[in-house]
Amino acid sequence: MSRADAVFVDMCRDILDNGFSTEGQDVRAKWPDGSSAYTIKRFGVINRYDLSREFPIITLRPTGWKNAIDELLWIWQKKTSDITQLNSHIWDAWAGEDHTIGKAYGYQLGKKYRFRQGIMDQVDNVIWQLKHTPSSRRIMTNIYNFEDLADMGLEPCAYSMTFNVTGNRLNAILNQRSQDVLVANNWNVVQYAVLVHMLAQVCGFEPGELVHVIADAHIYDKHIPLIQELIERTQYPAPKFIMNPDVKDFYDFRLEDFRLENYQAGPQITNIPVAE
Repeated sequence: MSRADAVFVDMCRDILDNGFSTEGQDVRAKWPDGSSAYTIKRFGVINRYDLSREFPIITLRPTGWKNAIDELLWIWQKKTSDITQLNSHIWDAWAGEDHTIGKAYGYQLGKKYRFRQGIMDQVDNVIWQLKHTPSSRRIMTNIYNFEDLADMGLEPCAYSMTFNVTGNRLNAILNQRSQDVLVANNWNVVQYAVLVHMLAQVCGFEPGELVHVIADAHIYDKHIPLIQELIERTQYPAPKFIMNPDVKDFYDFRLEDFRLENYQAGPQITNIPVAE
């Protein structure tokens, strides 16, 4: 069975059994009817995925992996916050009249900085270091830029990546300040697992471990029955992840360069209420 399913189920059970309820507190998030969107949350959740063993996509329900990868390329390749360059509509609610989410996500990764090896953005700096100084303990990105927070449609949730090479394996830590577990957990895991695969291939490594650190992992009150049903479902074997081996430049990857073989999953959960 998929190890990603086991990780997800264990996390959800821990939140439900041992989490802290925010009911009665002054919370920012609201439901469409204006009522407060309370959560059960756990602080400091850490999940580990060995990418050398399997691709960490859950099978309890389908994860929209193509749109997840499309968003990853939008942020890390295109380095834009223009939602018209996305194939999905996941950011529409946070976009302004200029069709952007402001100075968030891709905008931050595209900003130029003066590094020791020259002027470049954070993505190019990571690639340069992985190719030239792979033993460095300073290979990271951070898009939680306090200078620009007021100009963001939404402050970044997944905000930092730290890369570390051990032998021929590329490992990474994804830091996330907050996560809606039902809506976004496996979406983010899939995205950054793919990113590790991409960087490993173009920089000459094998994919290693992805460690996902979530400061506030929460299940919304209206999601609790959905989660309770989801984690009791049948689990299936993980699919095979296939990435075009001929791509050697990070910026040459296209959505059609990624495939999943034998992805079997339970029924989709539709009409999930989303708090804003």
